[in-house]
Amino acid sequence: MSAFEIRAATTADEDGLYSLAKHLNTVNLPADRDAIRHLLTTSEQSFSGALEDLWRREYVFAIVDTEAQRIVGTSMILAQLGRRDAPYIYLDVLDEERYSATLDRHFKHTTLSIGYSYDGPTELGGLIVLPEYRQRIEKVGLLISYVRFLFIKMHRNRFRDELLAELLPPLEPDGRSHLWDALGHHFTGLTYQEADRLSRRNKEFIRGLFPEGTLYASLLTPKAQAVIGKVGAQTRGVEKMLRRIGFRYAERVDPFDGGPHFTAPTDEVLLVHRSHQRTLGVAEDGARGAGSALVGVTTDHAPFFHAVHVPFCPGEGERLHIPTASMARLAQREGDRVWALPVD
Repeated sequence: MSAFEIRAATTADEDGLYSLAKHLNTVNLPADRDAIRHLLTTSEQSFSGALEDLWRREYVFAIVDTEAQRIVGTSMILAQLGRRDAPYIYLDVLDEERYSATLDRHFKHTTLSIGYSYDGPTELGGLIVLPEYRQRIEKVGLLISYVRFLFIKMHRNRFRDELLAELLPPLEPDGRSHLWDALGHHFTGLTYQEADRLSRRNKEFIRGLFPEGTLYASLLTPKAQAVIGKVGAQTRGVEKMLRRIGFRYAERVDPFDGGPHFTAPTDEVLLVHRSHQRTLGVAEDGARGAGSALVGVTTDHAPFFHAVHVPFCPGEGERLHIPTASMARLAQREGDRVWALPVD
């Protein structure tokens, strides 16, 4: 049986999440206690329903090594990108062709045009797994990624009809972005890290300082042009998974680093479509399983959401037979209703 469990991250996880952040110190999970505390407060209020505005909710999931009693990975869902106080900002990437009969010369240019949305898609983000756990046979990275699609199906009315995932482009070893150095830095005076962190809570400076209209990418440095819409080595596996389940490159990129935006209609995403509610049954000892599934339940008390990866046997109708030990881990009994996403 897997030693890993997934649950909603709450304020009780401050030390665990801070410890994880110190190993990686990413923009989504900075090694800053105040930022971690704010993130977890919003997450707990989102899962519990205390945050009444559905579109301001941010859900943080934690995957826990129960043997080591350690949080080893996280993922997130932002219910909606884009509000009046914080628009969803992107660069549309378009091709423009020019021809001169006088010179008999033809050019094809890549253009960038800034765009804003105040009622944008649901964003999938914050996927982080400790390096030593990424190749584990328990599929730690896959599980903490998949759980978001299961949760979306469980609470479909809380999320938009389009899902978005923004992937990191190639960055320098010190974290610098060539696109930001060639573009954003000149208009804001901020470093890439400063701008990215500020934009999580305040995007006014982008609209106030960034140029409007069409920008020709050919005016940028070759290194900046080379990263526009490209996927970095660290997220190529995520790109492959997203394409497999129905996401496509939206011809849009992040205005800071040029990272590509992948989108898909929510109900057409394979993992959302494959998630269903089932009635639990007990798998007999020695029964031949049909595979494994991520099984999730919600409760009215902390941590409000819990999921485990379990072997299962198919049953008649909507029944899902799992081992009694797995039921115990979920605090469920035979006949209870759960949600399941087949993994194998």
